[in-house]
Amino acid sequence: MTDELFKAVVVDDEELARAVIREFLATYPDIGLVAECENGFDAVKAINELKPDLLFLDIQMPKLDGFEVLELLDPQPVVIFVTAYDQHALRAFEVHAVDYLLKPFGNERFAEAVLRARARLDQGGIKKIQAAELSNAAKGDWPMDRIVVKDGTKVTLIPLADLEYIQAQDDYVLLKTPEKGHLKQQTLTSLEQRLDSNRFLRIHRSFIIQLDRLSRIEQKDTESWVAVLNGGTRLPVSKSGYARLKKKMGEG
Repeated sequence: MTDELFKAVVVDDEELARAVIREFLATYPDIGLVAECENGFDAVKAINELKPDLLFLDIQMPKLDGFEVLELLDPQPVVIFVTAYDQHALRAFEVHAVDYLLKPFGNERFAEAVLRARARLDQGGIKKIQAAELSNAAKGDWPMDRIVVKDGTKVTLIPLADLEYIQAQDDYVLLKTPEKGHLKQQTLTSLEQRLDSNRFLRIHRSFIIQLDRLSRIEQKDTESWVAVLNGGTRLPVSKSGYARLKKKMGEG
């Protein structure tokens, strides 16, 4: 017979940090520690398999950071961020974390976080958070240099430098690299808000291009243009997109 009501997973690349949480958690008979992970990829696999109720999650880790881990989880457990950096606190609460533990922390502060987590768990956890909402929340203080895509159990990291263009496809975006295209559940507008406007430009309601992949612009008729990329791909350019291109290229 066990008193455990909730399953917990700890994700941190530092063994000492995991050991501290393990020690503190041992005093809570209703919370069972079911896994410890030292990187984001292992965390996504373990969490999706074990379906924990509570997640203690570091932010800065190898392979995937904490926000990228959350973006790949469905459903998302109740989250307590555990980190040595306080500049990510706002982003943590924007993705509905119940608390934010700043290392080093003591047992009393840990107990406060667990109390908040228990209250959230007693309410039935949290509403389902869409990937796009997490992506928007991750806009914050880190420069975006890659996009995380999940296809079944496979996770792909796409460096922004590899992108040729991005195309809207209903509630998804097609992320096109020279090798292939990757589908991600997110709107084009939400992704556009995260991209560096000096590198990426929306040329049409359905297309964003990486500017250094643009070879030339061809005019089709009075208010219709085509962007020709370095590899020969031809994409439509709207009137407003053409105006943005001209401004960016210093022609207007």
